[in-house]
Amino acid sequence: MVHFGAYLFQLLHYFLISSGMLKKYRVLPLHKLQCLAIVVDSGEAVDTLRIRNLLRWLSSIGVKNVILYDMEGVLKRSESSLRRWLDLTLTFYDSSPLPNQDKMSLEFLSYSDGKEAIAKAASFLCSKYLEDNNLMGETREPVLSESDIAEALRIVGCSGPEPELLLVFSPIRCHLGFPAWRMRYTEIVHMGPLKSMNYGAVIKAIYDLSKKQQNHGMLLNLPPGVSIIILPT
Repeated sequence: MVHFGAYLFQLLHYFLISSGMLKKYRVLPLHKLQCLAIVVDSGEAVDTLRIRNLLRWLSSIGVKNVILYDMEGVLKRSESSLRRWLDLTLTFYDSSPLPNQDKMSLEFLSYSDGKEAIAKAASFLCSKYLEDNNLMGETREPVLSESDIAEALRIVGCSGPEPELLLVFSPIRCHLGFPAWRMRYTEIVHMGPLKSMNYGAVIKAIYDLSKKQQNHGMLLNLPPGVSIIILPT
């Protein structure tokens, strides 16, 4: 009964946020949100209508850089149609576009991208290790730091921006294999299944991020029913 009451309170809170009745949520400060990642369960990623609605919400909020991820690459296979839809939608709704106004940029990722990135970085580091040993005429034990791996990923073109906020739409409370090197200091918020996505919940997650200091494992103050996963730093 207590949990049910908390759930109803949460829904009411989200409704008030969505309707604009809570003043502090009307204009979101986005200075801490340069990039936002959306992780979707592959079984739900086929629901392109909800994916489109989610992108439209983020565009109306003012989010400029979005990463879309699912493990099996369902979203990547829909990339062309989603990009065309987004271009048409933004053109239709933006009646007076500014000449230099940035539109939302999209990046599509899947689990295989992460494996490919690791393979490329490992190959590069191995080649560099052998080359250094040949130049020095001796065999040394390889010692790799986090910065070495990050640099290798950058050189092979697999680094990419690190999102400040990652929203997980899935019945499972985990990041579903999203590349770990791209979320070292990322706030991860579990939003529940995609079918139950809520505009007010998205706004609140972004608002809560704007009120946090550099996170390094700090918890977001979320209502009951919405959980968070913290990565070790």
